[in-house]
Amino acid sequence: MIPNDPAMLLSFMNLKLRDFYPSLESFCEDTGEDMTKIVDKLSRIDYHYDKEKNQFV
Repeated sequence: MIPNDPAMLLSFMNLKLRDFYPSLESFCEDTGEDMTKIVDKLSRIDYHYDKEKNQFV
């Protein structure tokens, strides 16, 4: 289960993407999480997924 708080979610996602997953898509496929919900929640705090960096910036 992913964190509900957007700031905690940001830290969690960037750690998972940096250390374990080559893309947001692979994270969502592996964990069953909804990519749209993650992207929407982090966009509320002005963070967006950068495919080249494989992180939310």
